[in-house]
Amino acid sequence: MDRSSNPHPDKHQYLSGKRVLPKPITKDSDLASIIDNMDAYNGGRLRAACHLMRDKYAAEDVTIGLSIAGALTPAGLGASTIIPLMNHGFVDWMVATGANMYHDLHFAFNMPLFRGSHTVDDVDLRDKGVTRIYDILFDYEDVLMATDRILRKILLQPQFQKEMGTREFYHHLGKVVNEHERKNNLGEVSVLAAAYRNGIPVFTSSPGDSTIGMNVAGLELLAEAAGLQEQYKLKINPSIDVNDSTAIILNAKRYEKGKTGVLLIGGGSPKNFLLQTEPQIQEVLMIPEAGQDYDINITDARPDTGGLSGASPSEAASWGKIDPTMLQHTVTAYIDVTVAFPLLVAYVRQTTQPKKLKRLYDRGDELRRKLIKSYLENNTEVGELKEIMRQIPS
Repeated sequence: MDRSSNPHPDKHQYLSGKRVLPKPITKDSDLASIIDNMDAYNGGRLRAACHLMRDKYAAEDVTIGLSIAGALTPAGLGASTIIPLMNHGFVDWMVATGANMYHDLHFAFNMPLFRGSHTVDDVDLRDKGVTRIYDILFDYEDVLMATDRILRKILLQPQFQKEMGTREFYHHLGKVVNEHERKNNLGEVSVLAAAYRNGIPVFTSSPGDSTIGMNVAGLELLAEAAGLQEQYKLKINPSIDVNDSTAIILNAKRYEKGKTGVLLIGGGSPKNFLLQTEPQIQEVLMIPEAGQDYDINITDARPDTGGLSGASPSEAASWGKIDPTMLQHTVTAYIDVTVAFPLLVAYVRQTTQPKKLKRLYDRGDELRRKLIKSYLENNTEVGELKEIMRQIPS
């Protein structure tokens, strides 16, 4: 071929995308069509995330993990966004900060939070007994302290008197708050209640880092002071959660021959906990695996500061968290999650059919047995480790 007539014969690979010529927005434009016409920058990344949810996450054999960080439930995103996504079958398991699950309880107990302003006098707020989360305002005594009083009484119930992970803890708590919703005709306002109804396992990677954890610790201290350790036995064991979350991913990929997708809303500890399931399988349990198949990040954190919240899917691939052969099915949108997350869920609800609920909480024992079976079959160090453990002085 004479290159003089076409000096760059391979440039079409860069110029094969949809032409940037969006349709004008009119009074009849719906949300899905507006997102479909977002061509570039982070609008384009939001469009790509929506299309990935529609085209890949919608498949029945894809197990979807959702992580949430930042004060999303007090901002109302539980009722407006997370619960509709759960009910649509697009959340199979979830990792959240303890703070999000604590503030979720205000809605379950019908305690009001109000729109306000971030330009208020915080010294005056403290003096008047008002608490602020940016531009959300609520009563210190009638919301925070009242929530704590109810929570402490719940934690003294018999079903909580054992050692457990947050998966089981939130299931018991979700059952209680589901009854609160039902008896008080509140509608579907609590994420924990919705997770309980839908059989969705919920985890918190740092259970002591929230007011729920503070109340668990406070009751433990009270039991110790009163000599009631035999009555109050609640202990949160994060190791249980590490194995239970890992079992979800192993089952989805190895036993059910499906795929896994993650939806990372914000970053922090929930993002890492959700993603570390793959290194736990590969690195610690030494079971052959490749990584998550699909990845969507919605964040406003930069990657160049070394923080996990801005870490890209390609960086995660270097850890074995994301399958390196599937990086074309990953998206990072650098957008405020309170803007992007509702838009993404609205797009999903408008463009996909509901998925059948996997009810993975109900299968917890089965998945753990499969994890143990694969660990024993694939780890050549198991025998050596067991022998070392036998030599530990009792």
